[in-house]
Parts: sequence; structure tokens; C-alpha cells
Amino acid sequence: MSDESLVRLAGSERAPLADARPAGELDPSERAELTLVLRRRAELPDGVIAGPTVLTSDELAERYGADPADVDLVSQTLTGRGLQITAVQPGSRRVKVAGTVGELAGTFGVTLRQVASPDPGGRVVTHRYREGPLYIPAALDGIVMAVLGLDTRPQARAHFRSVAADSAAAAQGTSYAPNQVADLYQFPAGTTGAGQTVAVIELGGGFAASDLDTYFNGLGIAVPSVTPVSVDGASNAPGSDPSGADIEVNLDIDVIGAAAPGAKQLVYFAPNNGDQGFVDAISDAAQASPAPIAISISWGQSEDSWTAQGLTSMNAAISDAAALGITVCVAAGDNGSGDGVTDGEVHVDFPASSPYALGCGGTKLVAEVPAGTISSEVVWNETAAGEGAGGGGVSDQFALPSWQATAGVPARVSGTGTGAGAGGAGTGGTGGTGGTGGTGGTGGTGTGGEHHRHHHHDRHDRHEDGADAAGGPGLAAGASSGSGAGTGSSGGRGVPDVAGNADPTTGYQVYADGKAQVVGGTSAVAPLWAALISRVAEATGQRFGLIQPTLYGGITPGTDVVGFNDITSGNNGAYSAGRGWDACTGLGSPDGTALLKRLQS
Repeated sequence: MSDESLVRLAGSERAPLADARPAGELDPSERAELTLVLRRRAELPDGVIAGPTVLTSDELAERYGADPADVDLVSQTLTGRGLQITAVQPGSRRVKVAGTVGELAGTFGVTLRQVASPDPGGRVVTHRYREGPLYIPAALDGIVMAVLGLDTRPQARAHFRSVAADSAAAAQGTSYAPNQVADLYQFPAGTTGAGQTVAVIELGGGFAASDLDTYFNGLGIAVPSVTPVSVDGASNAPGSDPSGADIEVNLDIDVIGAAAPGAKQLVYFAPNNGDQGFVDAISDAAQASPAPIAISISWGQSEDSWTAQGLTSMNAAISDAAALGITVCVAAGDNGSGDGVTDGEVHVDFPASSPYALGCGGTKLVAEVPAGTISSEVVWNETAAGEGAGGGGVSDQFALPSWQATAGVPARVSGTGTGAGAGGAGTGGTGGTGGTGGTGGTGGTGTGGEHHRHHHHDRHDRHEDGADAAGGPGLAAGASSGSGAGTGSSGGRGVPDVAGNADPTTGYQVYADGKAQVVGGTSAVAPLWAALISRVAEATGQRFGLIQPTLYGGITPGTDVVGFNDITSGNNGAYSAGRGWDACTGLGSPDGTALLKRLQS
């Protein structure tokens, strides 16, 4: 086949990996399966995504899925080149295609190699590798939007933080069972999430039934219904990564199971192989029947580390979930405003930065559990102690959504994202200087300052039902003024939307691989919010999908929001907390009872 028969696939470019090293010859006869994402038959309107109308999966497929004629053309073109069509999913616009590595490389105009490189957690792994763009048969130009799975480099990291038993942080810290955190955040009484299903996305690791029995029996809570689901050949593999993904898996299950013990859990295990497994897991979870009330995602990576086709495909899958009435809760990251990138600039984490995801940031929660009272709650920032900080900032990939336009999202800081103060680490101390344009917030766990505010109002105005959300990826434009950041480049979608306890020094008591552990990170906040959504759904009989137009309804800069504890102290590096929405903790941590009352009004 001549090169003239192929055309470049926009958005498919892969940058070189600096640490990639040759790892033997790639066998061209090895079989592989790819995921192709096709165009929609019609654009999914923002008003449909925002609700209140909830689509069924059949309606999504018939109105906004792949056109049958496009599916036929893709199938005919690729089978004509010797490949096999293994699955067609019109609702999520996915076509699975299989062949030998040599056949797939030739069809998509790419040179594949086998290399070894560090994964986001630092482990060296062997994987398929490519550089530059992909090409597709000319007949499919404009129809195929993404080809996922040729390069299998591990892409995402789990956003959890364990506290070493012998560390100074452990010595001076405290910890909570997840049900205690739910009580402190006033999750609605008389609810358990009964009748609801929460989907959990995992890119590795596993859980053992014996661990769940031990954990929940110790809490005096009935063991919840937890069912593993295989995606792209991955499976529940307890013990496979005891210091990594196993902890993440059990943290997610334990938090949801303790905070919403009546909810069923479906845990989708997918390979961490670039974009493919992640996109397929979200799509499979969203397309499940019955549809889950929420999807919890505790994995991600700096948004500019993704290919455009991968970012666009995942963003579209999350928008599908919202249209189906599913609230997608995503951890905002554990490395402050720099998101673990070493270029000295600010970055936000994706998929938390998707305008269709509920971005979940982190706080440090100090409370009197027997009394059920919160003594202090500040931005999670233990950078000085090497214990991480909550992610947050302003997207440079997604424009400012209309529902966030009056929240006071600042211009994106153009300075460093690595100068984090130790806000939240001392007793009433002052945080260090943040990145250019931002200053360190007031740190501390002391009770003398006004660290957060409780609000129990009866009503708060909502956005109109047709409020639209930002569309696909593009350089963010427009800027608003807000607290905690100085002048910078253009504005964009602000991250996070909400927050919750994440500091590992005030972490969650969990159980993984036969061992009790204390774990923090925004990985705990995503399942916590998914649990809350399930309990509020039980109480109201409603699905919320893209809940942000309601949460942000009537907001103005510097004002607190009903249903939230406003976090006003601390920083995550380049951004500082303040009244109202901020790029450290969003709208704040939840007051579940007040939030339910607001949603019922």
C-alpha cells in the first residue's frame, strides 16, 4: 500500500520519551487489539449534557453515537487490509480492531519499537512505543477521530499518599475511618446509598475478599457488594502491586463502602497502557445497565502529557456519562499547583480538568470525632514534609465553562508551580512564598484562625437547566479576576470544583494486602464525593449528572456557597485559598445535609 493511501490523523502526535531505552525486538507477529473512536452522527449539545433531561444509552447511541454508515465503512476498509473487527459499540462510538503488530503498524503508518521506561510511579516497565503522528486510510479521514493502543506506555498515576509508619508526619498525625469523615461532613442521616451503583475505575492492582471482610467487620459495617469488571484483558489482581495500585484499589473500595455502605460497587480494571485502557474503562462504566449514579476516578496525569486524541476521546466519554445522568468524580492530583511536572510551571491534572468531571481537591481536616465537630480545615499542603499537596489551578486545554464564569477563576499563573509553602503543616504558621503571581497562604492546624466556615441556608439559586459547559480541548481563552493568583496568561476551566480530607497526616484508615494502613491523597476525595452523590440520590430519587451548574448557581467571587465548608486558609504552591471558590479547594468541603436541602429546594 502506497503512502498516498494514508492521511495524517490530527491530534495523534506522540512526543519522544527522554528516558525510553531499547528493550529487545518487538515481535511483528504478536497480536494486539486497538480502540478506534469515531465521530458523532450529531454533536452532543451542551444543554443535553447539563440536564436536567437524562438520556438512556439507547437514546445516546441513536442521536449522538456513531453513524451506522461510518461503522460499515470503517469495518469494510480495515477488514480489506487484513484486520479483524472484534467489537462495535455505537453508543460510545468505539470500534475494536485486531491484527498482528506488523499489520496494525502498516495500516496506521507508524514504526513501533519495544522500549523500557519509568512509569509515573517510577517503576521501569517494558512497552510498545512510537513517536510522531499516526496515519489512517484516506477513506476514513474525518470519520476516525482516534486510534488508541499502539503505544502502551503507562500514562496515569494513582493519586494516593501513604504515610510511612516511622515518619515524623505519622508521629504527629491522626487518622479517621471513612465513615467518621462522612459523619464529620454531615452526610445526610437516614441514607446509605441504597439502590445506587458506583463505578470505580482502576488501572492496576486488585482487592481480596478476605481483606474486605476483615476491614468492614472491624468497622461493624456489612461488607458491601463489590464486583470486579474486566476491561481490555485486565483483571482484579490482588497482591500484584502491594505498595502501589493495590493500595489505590482498596482505598477507593473502603471509602465508598464505609461512607455509602448501601451502594453497590462495580470496579473496572483496565490496563494502564496509554489512553486506550482509561478511555475504554470510562466508556464501559458509562454504558453499563443500569447506569451507575457516579463514577469514581483516582487516576490521572498532567493535562499536557496526553495526546490530543487521547484527551479528546476521554473528555467525550466523560461528557457521555454526564448526559446519561452520571456524576464523574475525579481526583485533582497530589503534587500541588505544579502537578509533579519538573518544568517549574503550573499544571492541572486530567481528567480532573475536564469540564464534564467533578474535580476533587484536598484539605487537611482536624476534628473531634466523638463530638462530631471540625476544629480546623485548611488546604492540604505538606510539601515541606514530603507528604504532597492538593492539585489545582487553571486549565490551558479547556475554556472557562459558563457555569464557572462568575466564580472568580483567575488568569492562569505564568510562573512556577513548584514553590509551595507549608500551609497546613504547623500550628497557625505562615506558608512560604508560592509561584510567581501567587503567595503562600496561612498554614496551620491551630484553632485560632477562621480556617473554614459552615453554612446552613435553606435555599440557593440555581443555573438555568440549559446552562452549557465548555467543549473540547483548545487553548483556554478569557480571564477572570480571583483570589490567590496574580496576573498571567489566558484564563480557563478552574480546578478543583470541590474538596475533602486528603492530607495523609489526617488520612483514612484502610486495609490492603492483609495490612492496616493510613492513606491520604485526592484519591480518597473522589470516592468520598461519589459516596455522597449516591446518598443524596437515594434521598431525592434524582440523578445529577453534570452537577456543577447547580453547585455554582448564583455564585459570585469571594462569597461562600450553600452546602459547603468554605476553606479560607493555606495554599497549594502558586494559588492561595480565600473566601468563595479558589484553585486549591474549589467551593470547599461538603456539608452533606445542607447540600441535600439545597438540591431539594
